[in-house]
Amino acid sequence: MKYLVMVQGTQADYEGMRGKGSAHAPAWSEQELQAMYAYMGAINDDLSKSGELVDGQGLAEPAQTRLVTAGQDGKAVVTDGPYSETKELIAGYWVLECESLERVTEIAERVTRCPGPEGATNYPVVIRPLLDGAGDI
Repeated sequence: MKYLVMVQGTQADYEGMRGKGSAHAPAWSEQELQAMYAYMGAINDDLSKSGELVDGQGLAEPAQTRLVTAGQDGKAVVTDGPYSETKELIAGYWVLECESLERVTEIAERVTRCPGPEGATNYPVVIRPLLDGAGDI
Protein backbone atom coordinates (compact mmCIF):
# COMPACT_ATOMS: atom_id res chain seq x y z
CA MET A 1 0.00 0.00 0.00
CA LYS A 2 1.13 3.55 -0.63
CA TYR A 3 1.27 6.14 2.12
CA LEU A 4 1.84 9.88 2.27
CA VAL A 5 4.12 10.73 5.22
CA MET A 6 4.20 14.43 6.05
CA VAL A 7 6.32 16.62 8.32
CA GLN A 8 5.12 20.00 9.48
CA GLY A 9 6.64 23.42 10.06
CA THR A 10 5.90 27.13 10.29
CA GLN A 11 7.33 30.24 8.70
CA ALA A 12 9.17 30.85 11.98
CA ASP A 13 10.78 27.39 11.71
CA TYR A 14 12.12 28.18 8.23
CA GLU A 15 13.48 31.51 9.48
CA GLY A 16 15.07 29.71 12.44
CA MET A 17 16.82 27.36 10.01
CA ARG A 18 18.29 30.48 8.37
CA GLY A 19 19.66 31.52 11.78
CA LYS A 20 16.89 34.02 12.59
CA GLY A 21 15.43 32.79 15.87
CA SER A 22 12.22 34.15 17.37
CA ALA A 23 9.81 33.51 20.23
CA HIS A 24 8.24 30.82 18.00
CA ALA A 25 11.39 28.98 16.88
CA PRO A 26 15.06 28.87 17.91
CA ALA A 27 17.90 29.82 15.57
CA TRP A 28 19.66 26.81 14.07
CA SER A 29 23.45 26.69 13.93
CA GLU A 30 25.15 25.53 10.73
CA GLN A 31 26.13 22.30 12.53
CA GLU A 32 22.53 21.62 13.58
CA LEU A 33 21.28 22.28 10.06
CA GLN A 34 23.88 19.96 8.53
CA ALA A 35 23.03 17.25 11.11
CA MET A 36 19.35 17.50 10.13
CA TYR A 37 20.18 17.26 6.40
CA ALA A 38 22.46 14.26 7.01
CA TYR A 39 19.82 12.51 9.12
CA MET A 40 17.06 13.03 6.56
CA GLY A 41 19.44 12.07 3.74
CA ALA A 42 20.20 8.78 5.51
CA ILE A 43 16.46 8.06 5.81
CA ASN A 44 16.01 8.79 2.10
CA ASP A 45 18.97 6.55 1.21
CA ASP A 46 17.62 3.68 3.32
CA LEU A 47 14.12 4.01 1.84
CA SER A 48 15.56 4.11 -1.66
CA LYS A 49 17.64 0.98 -1.03
CA SER A 50 14.64 -0.88 0.44
CA GLY A 51 12.50 0.04 -2.59
CA GLU A 52 9.92 1.78 -0.38
CA LEU A 53 10.60 5.34 -1.58
CA VAL A 54 8.29 6.48 -4.37
CA ASP A 55 8.92 10.22 -3.96
CA GLY A 56 9.93 12.70 -1.30
CA GLN A 57 10.54 16.43 -1.20
CA GLY A 58 11.04 19.30 1.16
CA LEU A 59 8.71 22.21 0.46
CA ALA A 60 9.52 25.91 0.20
CA GLU A 61 8.70 28.14 3.15
CA PRO A 62 5.07 29.12 3.81
CA ALA A 63 5.79 32.74 2.75
CA GLN A 64 6.14 31.42 -0.81
CA THR A 65 2.67 29.85 -0.70
CA ARG A 66 -0.07 31.00 -3.04
CA LEU A 67 -3.71 30.32 -2.22
CA VAL A 68 -6.29 30.18 -5.03
CA THR A 69 -9.97 30.15 -4.10
CA ALA A 70 -13.21 30.75 -5.96
CA GLY A 71 -14.68 34.18 -5.29
CA GLN A 72 -18.38 34.86 -4.97
CA ASP A 73 -18.48 35.98 -8.59
CA GLY A 74 -16.93 32.67 -9.70
CA LYS A 75 -13.56 34.25 -10.56
CA ALA A 76 -10.39 33.08 -8.89
CA VAL A 77 -9.10 35.00 -5.88
CA VAL A 78 -5.33 34.70 -5.55
CA THR A 79 -3.63 35.42 -2.22
CA ASP A 80 0.08 35.20 -1.45
CA GLY A 81 1.02 33.80 1.94
CA PRO A 82 0.06 32.63 4.49
CA TYR A 83 2.54 34.49 6.64
CA SER A 84 1.38 33.34 10.07
CA GLU A 85 4.26 32.39 12.36
CA THR A 86 2.22 29.94 14.39
CA LYS A 87 0.18 28.11 11.73
CA GLU A 88 1.67 24.72 10.86
CA LEU A 89 1.82 23.70 7.22
CA ILE A 90 3.35 20.76 5.43
CA ALA A 91 7.13 21.28 5.30
CA GLY A 92 7.98 18.10 3.42
CA TYR A 93 6.68 14.71 2.45
CA TRP A 94 7.44 11.18 1.32
CA VAL A 95 5.27 8.91 -0.77
CA LEU A 96 6.17 5.41 0.43
CA GLU A 97 5.11 1.98 -0.66
CA CYS A 98 5.19 -0.21 2.43
CA GLU A 99 3.86 -3.65 3.22
CA SER A 100 1.95 -2.47 6.29
CA LEU A 101 0.84 0.44 8.43
CA GLU A 102 3.20 -0.87 11.11
CA ARG A 103 6.18 -0.53 8.75
CA VAL A 104 5.33 3.04 7.72
CA THR A 105 4.81 3.86 11.42
CA GLU A 106 8.36 2.61 12.14
CA ILE A 107 9.64 4.99 9.48
CA ALA A 108 7.63 7.89 10.93
CA GLU A 109 9.04 7.12 14.39
CA ARG A 110 12.54 7.38 12.93
CA VAL A 111 11.66 10.76 11.38
CA THR A 112 10.56 12.06 14.80
CA ARG A 113 14.10 11.54 16.10
CA CYS A 114 15.58 14.03 13.61
CA PRO A 115 18.13 16.23 15.39
CA GLY A 116 17.51 19.94 15.87
CA PRO A 117 18.25 22.78 18.25
CA GLU A 118 17.02 22.77 21.82
CA GLY A 119 13.60 24.38 22.04
CA ALA A 120 12.52 23.40 18.53
CA THR A 121 8.88 22.35 18.24
CA ASN A 122 8.39 18.60 18.04
CA TYR A 123 5.65 18.28 15.40
CA PRO A 124 3.84 15.00 14.80
CA VAL A 125 4.62 13.08 11.63
CA VAL A 126 1.37 12.54 9.74
CA ILE A 127 0.68 9.27 7.90
CA ARG A 128 -2.14 9.09 5.34
CA PRO A 129 -2.88 6.05 3.19
CA LEU A 130 -3.25 6.89 -0.51
CA LEU A 131 -6.42 5.69 -2.20
CA ASP A 132 -5.90 3.31 -5.12
CA GLY A 133 -9.02 4.24 -7.09
CA ALA A 134 -12.41 5.91 -7.12
CA GLY A 135 -14.09 3.15 -5.09
CA ASP A 136 -11.75 3.41 -2.09
CA ILE A 137 -13.53 6.14 -0.12
